Amino acid sequence: MSVHAPRIRQLTAAGVRTPVLESGPPDAEEAVVFVHGNPGSMEDFRELVLRVAPFARGVSVTLPGFGTAEKPRDFDVGIDGYARHLGAQLDALGVRRAHLVLHDLGGPWGLEWALRRPDAFASAALIGTGVLLGYRWHALARIWQTRGAGEAFMATSSRRMFRTLVKRGQERPLPRAFVDRMYDDFDRATRRTVLRTYRAMKDVGEWSEGATPRLRALDRPALVLWGRHDPYLPIDLAERQREAFPRMRSVTLDASAHWPFADDPDEFTREIMPWLREQAG
Repeated sequence: MSVHAPRIRQLTAAGVRTPVLESGPPDAEEAVVFVHGNPGSMEDFRELVLRVAPFARGVSVTLPGFGTAEKPRDFDVGIDGYARHLGAQLDALGVRRAHLVLHDLGGPWGLEWALRRPDAFASAALIGTGVLLGYRWHALARIWQTRGAGEAFMATSSRRMFRTLVKRGQERPLPRAFVDRMYDDFDRATRRTVLRTYRAMKDVGEWSEGATPRLRALDRPALVLWGRHDPYLPIDLAERQREAFPRMRSVTLDASAHWPFADDPDEFTREIMPWLREQAG
């Protein structure tokens, strides 16, 4: 099999089985590492992983509770828990130097790992995420964080409702296959994980205030890509990433919302791939 072909590995790290999508040199200790948010999985970044293969190892993880990963009820769904598990996955994969590509909740999870492993943290591409200074949770998150209301919402969620919700802010429609794949993964156990996660992350602003000066001291290269119409993590958060990454380059994707790699993949790829090649190639 060509090293450029995608490979799915069933990985067991810290006692939890999770699938990982890879391409490129399988034994390289340096890799571009993609970390999804809610309700994503390794599949969010399939095309980007393949595009990385000619110049680097690409690794797209699925974290416990999401996608087709195991979803143990006792998994620590806080920022610390996901950062630890990401570290266990990378250790199991033999990744010793990581160029992080983070989206949504994957931002705090990945950046907390970076603070724990500064020797392994090489750079960060932040897709509508990062340190969430002064952030106010969006309306849907506040429902999920409310006991009773969150459970009722999840119990009554349908494919049609899901499609309607992800249309928010979308000037360009998301591909039907992308939306349906996310919903297919949105089973009862994943919904339970989402509620637990959003409740565990209520203090993300406090975490951000503590993480920002520590990241600034590391002074790693960063590319910040933000959809102008993101209804969940508003565009004004983009410039605040400079407080953690003084040398950051910022790109506003004018036609995009929360999933720019899906709603405008051509423009997104034109922006991120030269930067990844510069960092990892």
